[in-house]
Amino acid sequence: MAVIINDINFEEIVLKSELPVMLDVYTEWCGPCRAIAPYIEQMATDYDGRAIIGKADAEKCPEISEKFGIRTVPTFLFFKNGKKVDDEKGANKQSLINKLNALL
Repeated sequence: MAVIINDINFEEIVLKSELPVMLDVYTEWCGPCRAIAPYIEQMATDYDGRAIIGKADAEKCPEISEKFGIRTVPTFLFFKNGKKVDDEKGANKQSLINKLNALL
């Protein structure tokens, strides 16, 4: 299951992680976000122990949204060693896999 990330736990779970992190920044009302949600959950299972797959609701996480300039949802942020190293706007499954695999 994808880890729920918010403004309070972001630093501990994402920035201090020894594993690569893919963070799905979404909103409840976004159609493409809802469409890709089951796939994100599957990725969380597939990458268990190798990467952290997280989800952050852009409307409930104003600090994350502001810090990373989130203007489009879904936006996927990729982190390694506490640094944002890539991002992806939109819901392209294969691109997400490719970017995450590049961090492993």
